[in-house]
Amino acid sequence: MLKLLKSLADPSRLRLTAVLLRGEFTVQELTRIFNMGQSRISRHLKILTEAGVLTVKCQGTWSYYRVGAGNDFFNAIRPALEHELESLSERAEDLAALAMVLEERRRRSQEFFDRHARQWDDLARTLLPVPEYRMQLLKQVPINSAILEIGIGTGGLLTELAAWSSKVIGVDHSPAMLEEARRRLENGGVRDVELRLGEMTHLPLSDSSVECVVANMVLHHAADPATVLAEIRRVLVSGGFLLLADLARHEREAAREQLADQWLGFEQTELESWLAAAGFADVLCERIEGKAGQAAVLIVKSRK
Repeated sequence: MLKLLKSLADPSRLRLTAVLLRGEFTVQELTRIFNMGQSRISRHLKILTEAGVLTVKCQGTWSYYRVGAGNDFFNAIRPALEHELESLSERAEDLAALAMVLEERRRRSQEFFDRHARQWDDLARTLLPVPEYRMQLLKQVPINSAILEIGIGTGGLLTELAAWSSKVIGVDHSPAMLEEARRRLENGGVRDVELRLGEMTHLPLSDSSVECVVANMVLHHAADPATVLAEIRRVLVSGGFLLLADLARHEREAAREQLADQWLGFEQTELESWLAAAGFADVLCERIEGKAGQAAVLIVKSRK
């Protein structure tokens, strides 16, 4: 208890804790948010981590810091602490800088997909091959329900979803990807699929407007996955389903630069924790192993 209280008895460490309660960030990102030197940030992070306030998650050569849940005393005082942290004098400034870092993540992703839209399918298959899993995913889709797919890419899955429902909406943040998807749908004679430009964190749909949301290989591109899951829940009707397929945790560092991946896959426990925090229930997760050289895939079904 004494070690934890000492770790928090510093204005800079309180600000760090307040920001990390909003998400996971690297040392480099935190230096930009606080306009502090890397050695100073690293020293504060070390103290908070040793006290059990923070945990660190290594993803390839990057390390992400976040508020942990392993210290029982910190968990007990956390609600009151979170409330008081909002009154820090630098809070507005820190939140503005945090928003800029998340916007940088989002912008890098959009620029990448706009540049590589036409080559995306071949690029993804070559650099990060995954096992065949689409049939397992499609089997979970409720027939004749209003379906939203987020992060549609070139529209490969949309054509199959259109066979399951007469109301399918596809959302992507890249105009170039939407154009490729539109071309694919037209060439395949697929009609009655509505395409919309929008962000995963601000879906262009009203509350409780669809019965099923499909997120296929998109969450590892998200600047803030937990926020995306909360936004998905907003647009689902009560009892609606989220179907998520994404990469299991891997160490293919090249995917970060060559495929604009923000995260090198996820642990099952990580996804389950975010889903619970977003208010989802009845989480079912299936891991599909790949052949030699293939990354494993997690398929998750959950209900609002």
